[in-house]
Amino acid sequence: MAAPSSHERPFGWRAADFALPDPDGGIHRLAEFTRAKGLLVMFICNHCPYVQAVEDRILALQREYAPRGVQLVGICSNDPTDYPDDRPENLLRRWREKGYGFPYLIDESQDVARVFGAVCTPDIYVFDRERRLAYHGRIDDNWQRPEKVTQRELVAALDALLAGRRPAPEQHHSIGCSIKWRKAS
Repeated sequence: MAAPSSHERPFGWRAADFALPDPDGGIHRLAEFTRAKGLLVMFICNHCPYVQAVEDRILALQREYAPRGVQLVGICSNDPTDYPDDRPENLLRRWREKGYGFPYLIDESQDVARVFGAVCTPDIYVFDRERRLAYHGRIDDNWQRPEKVTQRELVAALDALLAGRRPAPEQHHSIGCSIKWRKAS
């Protein structure tokens, strides 16, 4: 299995607007998160072993940072044709079973992934209060074994933003499964 890494986006890049459905029928827009002190946008999915390996860490981030004003948003941009785990009904099931606590949105057209430049799952973007890109990288330095993590880069970036500072400029790319793009017809 190939492990592509995310593309660079310049710091200060403004978050692209979106209006995406969740698997329960609601629509979520970037504008609904204006009160958040920070916005963590994650391109994730159900089937990817990289996402599965960090899922509990993502849920811990939700529990720790949502009360501090950080909004998490998960976006699944995969074409579910060959990956039934990523069909809307299965996204909803997983969202409920795991108690995500944050919107899990469906980018059926894959336009949002393209605008963000997302290439893998997970692909992590952190935006400041003005929705300017402050961090684009991995969660930590060991996606496979949480007990071996020595650098929690995403936590450091969130803490810096909440303290009114910029995250460190050195950021390591996310790695994971490639986004499953629709086949050209």
